[in-house]
Amino acid sequence: MDGTRVAIVTGASSGIGLATAEYLLDQGWCVALNSRGETDGLHEVLERHPRAFHIRGDVACDADCRTVVAAVLDRWCRIDGLVNNAGTTAFIDHADVDAVTGDVWRKILDVNVIGTWQMSTAALPAPRESGAGAIVNMASVAGLRQVGSSLPYSVSKAAVVHMTGLLAKVVGPQVRVNAVAPGMIETPWTSDWAAARTLLNATAPLRRTGRPEEVAELVEFLLTAAYVTGETVSIDGGMKLVL
Repeated sequence: MDGTRVAIVTGASSGIGLATAEYLLDQGWCVALNSRGETDGLHEVLERHPRAFHIRGDVACDADCRTVVAAVLDRWCRIDGLVNNAGTTAFIDHADVDAVTGDVWRKILDVNVIGTWQMSTAALPAPRESGAGAIVNMASVAGLRQVGSSLPYSVSKAAVVHMTGLLAKVVGPQVRVNAVAPGMIETPWTSDWAAARTLLNATAPLRRTGRPEEVAELVEFLLTAAYVTGETVSIDGGMKLVL
């Protein structure tokens, strides 16, 4: 193929993942959209963009991660960017420690932390070979402050932040590793968060929630910013300034 850049976006069936895949396609990338299931939005993107294809796979399964990477290399012979967006959570009040069982921990850590690691290590040889690859991990403001949908979710995102810096130290100069930390973004996850939306609209400096495509713009910037690595960039409308 020509010099067109190739990216994998995990968790790409809806929300930030789907918006990121579509934004990269609009910027001229070839994109492999990975998810465990399918949605109408996913099918619409695939129909509109000939440079997109869908690969089923669960990032919590190491064999699935390697299958996804192999399929991309078989189709395009290169990987320039990996966006580790796949994630899961449980909605549990932080004070309700009795509700946080070992099973809850394992489910969240398997996807958010181990899945991020497995996809990264599976994909690394290809961008290392090109010498100019990049990984962008999806963290969260919940990994930077004591907030979030549940205590295990927040801990998992803090781990992603730390993993980002640690991995960046050892895979440079061939591969850069950064993360984005969204605040409240209008996705299916946050559709019924009325109280949080009201608080943000009243107190955050930008007085509104974020849009998935705004996160996508930041992701694409970090995929191409040649002198940035090891960073976690918040995108929360300035909410960290008031909370």
